[in-house]
Amino acid sequence: MLLRRHGAAFVEYSVSERPELFDAMVERAQGRSTVPQIFIDGVPIGGSDELALLDRCGQLEAMLGTGGNLSA
Repeated sequence: MLLRRHGAAFVEYSVSERPELFDAMVERAQGRSTVPQIFIDGVPIGGSDELALLDRCGQLEAMLGTGGNLSA
């Protein structure tokens, strides 16, 4: 996984195992309902494709280098 490769600590919540979290995820993700939704310091960055794009552009390392708190 991309986050592990960068050595980033993260918390993962399974909306399939805990469906009560789904509505909160959609609200936090500004209406996006696909999974995964990834947040850095509480800011929604999108899903796996957006995470990969940030990595290719060199922005992910900078975001993680600031001690970003992750949840996916």
